[in-house]
Amino acid sequence: MEYGSPAWYELALCAQTDPEAFFPEKGGSTREAKRVCASCPVAKKCLEYALENDERFGIWGGKSERERRLLKRRIS
Repeated sequence: MEYGSPAWYELALCAQTDPEAFFPEKGGSTREAKRVCASCPVAKKCLEYALENDERFGIWGGKSERERRLLKRRIS
């Protein structure tokens, strides 16, 4: 686990895979990252973390930046 990472990160499947899949270039595919997130036991916690910390880049909890913005608007 990286210094400063939340406790749930140890269980995150993304920590065991290629991090580049979770930060695709603009217009790049998010399919692989979302597939990993779909079976991750801490995806919900990951998404909550991203929303609470206003993460603006990458796939978090199976959602892209755009999807998180839309979700945040619906919640607010």
